[in-house]
Amino acid sequence: MALLDKVPGELKLYIGGIFTLRRRDALREANITHVLSVLRMPLDDDLFSPYNHHVVQVDDVDDENLLEHFPATNRFIQDGLDGGGGVLVHCAMGKSRSATCVIAYLMQKHHISVSEALSQVQQARPIVEPNEGFMKQLELYGQMQTPESVEDTPAYQRWVYQREIELSRAVGQAPEAEKIRFEDEHVTDQAASFELRCRKCRRPLATSQYLIAHDSSKSTNDQGPISSIAETARDCAHYFLDPLSWMRPELEQGKLDGRLECPKCHANVGKYAWQGMQCSCNEWIVPGISLSKSRIDQVKKAAVSEIRRPPGPAVSSPVNPRQNL
Repeated sequence: MALLDKVPGELKLYIGGIFTLRRRDALREANITHVLSVLRMPLDDDLFSPYNHHVVQVDDVDDENLLEHFPATNRFIQDGLDGGGGVLVHCAMGKSRSATCVIAYLMQKHHISVSEALSQVQQARPIVEPNEGFMKQLELYGQMQTPESVEDTPAYQRWVYQREIELSRAVGQAPEAEKIRFEDEHVTDQAASFELRCRKCRRPLATSQYLIAHDSSKSTNDQGPISSIAETARDCAHYFLDPLSWMRPELEQGKLDGRLECPKCHANVGKYAWQGMQCSCNEWIVPGISLSKSRIDQVKKAAVSEIRRPPGPAVSSPVNPRQNL
């Protein structure tokens, strides 16, 4: 009799496809008590009647949000193992969706990387290959340090915001006002290295932790690849940045693009385009929210007695994982 595909180690954790549920003798021999189904399709209740059963209804597509389910699937797997029985995680083919959930569990359980967890699962089932979108979600989950609640994590909130921007971009519309994430209302603990001020009235508009670094593989200078916010800002005509609360009156109007004015002197200091904007260095930034270098002064932190941020409630949160200041 063929055995089930068991993840290496002492855990009674198994992975398979939908047809694995037909192998009753093998399931009984493995003492399977919990079954996690990760798929969206009609399921025969008779297949699950002997087991504790949990379903996550997702499709095997890159833009499906499986990340939000990791805490619940991890708890279900752990509950099954703690009860002394075996746990089977399955999808349609036992290749992508089920593997993603097993990898997420192993990352949290053993504090290991995505690649290490993937290698373990592939030892059990060589065909395992999560789709590209799920792999990115696993990488983000690792960067978030596999929290018990992902929805309260700023990195997850930013990721959801970026998904909303992409969706709005796909349909040619500006994002809904309530879905715009004003980053200074989620202040990081990361120290600012410099401040950007309106050249006309000297009003502080942003600090360096809100700037978006360009892709170093696409943007270069005379010395080689650009690898920092400071170098990007120095070599390009614009500072690209996250939405900040002083931009709220303009960004919440529902326009696809427009101008940004200094909230104090109303000088034109930049522009925005939700569909994206090309920098002078040819890098394409989505969304494109920029301050013009010719209208802004950059002031080093050492010259600033107190870093002043645009108005907005100060809420402590972890460092933004996609920035490297």
